Amino acid sequence: MISKFLGKLKSILFKSAVSPETPLKKEKKVVKSAKTSKTKTKTKAKTKTKTVNSKKNIETLTTLSGVGAKSAKALYEAGFKTIDSVIAADEKDLLAVSGVGINLVKKLKKLK
Repeated sequence: MISKFLGKLKSILFKSAVSPETPLKKEKKVVKSAKTSKTKTKTKAKTKTKTVNSKKNIETLTTLSGVGAKSAKALYEAGFKTIDSVIAADEKDLLAVSGVGINLVKKLKKLK
């Protein structure tokens, strides 16, 4: 690889003919990698925003009486993203969530 680079450098310095195909291929690869890095940055930003929003929602679920961090995360992952959705949910749906027991469901139903 270094020998190819030195050979091209010599040909450029001494103004010999260099095949035009080789530099173009390398330039295209550089352009592609630049595009993918922009896409990755956008994706990371979106993912970071989603993560921040989910953390905020989980924290708000912990304000319910009897709901800790683990049960709040389980409720969030089960689709109960807001306090109102948890309170309005059917008892059977809440019991289907792992980490949520009958005592917690009773506490939540008292909040109605």
